[in-house]
Amino acid sequence: MTQLDVTIMGQAFRLACKEGEEAALKEAVAYLDEKMSAIRDTGKVKGNDRIAVMAALSIAAELLATRMTDGPFGDMSIAEIRQKISSMHSILDEALAPQENLF
Repeated sequence: MTQLDVTIMGQAFRLACKEGEEAALKEAVAYLDEKMSAIRDTGKVKGNDRIAVMAALSIAAELLATRMTDGPFGDMSIAEIRQKISSMHSILDEALAPQENLF
């Protein structure tokens, strides 16, 4: 394990990561620092805990939006994806039924 000293919103942290993952951790820290600093700079949210939660929610929303638009299902909603999966299960069940009767 490697330890890195980083700064997020002016506060120092020592973080541990696996060998070879230092660059990814530094990139994540820089991204989080950017998000948190932007929220702080608006002046609408007070307190580091609240700023951290707002940044976490923002990043989570970005991740979910990316998964929904870049994934194999394109711009489908969760309900549409569930319906598609259900339909696929039905098709697979029908296709496999004759083979189950052989055993």
